[in-house]
Amino acid sequence: MKLAISGKGGVGKTTIAAALINYFARQGYQVYAVDADPDTSLGMVLGLPQERLGTLKPIVDMRQLIAERTGGEGAFFSLNPEVDGLLEDYTIKNGNILFLKMGAIKPGGSTCYCRENTVLNAMINSLLLKRQEMVVLDMGAGIEHLTRGTSRGVDVMLVVTEPTLVSIQTARVVQQLARELGIEKIKFVGNKIRQARDREFILGHLPAEDVIGLIPLQAAILDQAAGVNSGEPLAINGIPELATSLLKN
Repeated sequence: MKLAISGKGGVGKTTIAAALINYFARQGYQVYAVDADPDTSLGMVLGLPQERLGTLKPIVDMRQLIAERTGGEGAFFSLNPEVDGLLEDYTIKNGNILFLKMGAIKPGGSTCYCRENTVLNAMINSLLLKRQEMVVLDMGAGIEHLTRGTSRGVDVMLVVTEPTLVSIQTARVVQQLARELGIEKIKFVGNKIRQARDREFILGHLPAEDVIGLIPLQAAILDQAAGVNSGEPLAINGIPELATSLLKN
């Protein structure tokens, strides 16, 4: 399964992505963990060593390689670049997790990410998954990645939302854009649920049949966000159930 995780900034999508990645890895899956968020925080949340993350070359910095694989520096380039070998050269392996990252935001006025996104798409689409393999993409906040088509070709789009109108509106926009990209399975997970009315708010504003998880607000997640956790994978309540629902869908 190829799973993309999206949502408004601050809703906890990276934490949920990391929790799902660690859960699937513990269940024996080989998980390709793709940090497609320009903020590049997934590796840290996964607990990967800082020194290894610091030496990992991101996709956006593969200038010469990208030009070679996409047909040069002109306005036109191949939409199906050869990507064999890239995954091995640009990943960090940690147990059953293979981690790679998109890279940081470009400076204002610089060129677009068209080539980099083409290579990323080709890398993801080239993965012909075996039964015990999966891809999890932690997407950038908001909708920009969808307008660039970065998540095209995934099997499921999981949209994380808080019980607020602003977050719900972003979730709906993500759903619409994902549909336009041809993603058939779009599911929602409500995060930071504090009380019964938060649950009712989520279920009242989104199709109940498409809400496949409700994650309670937990102190351990707040500690991690503040940088005071132990670095060990978090045991987040609701993640095993969410993972089971995703596999069923």
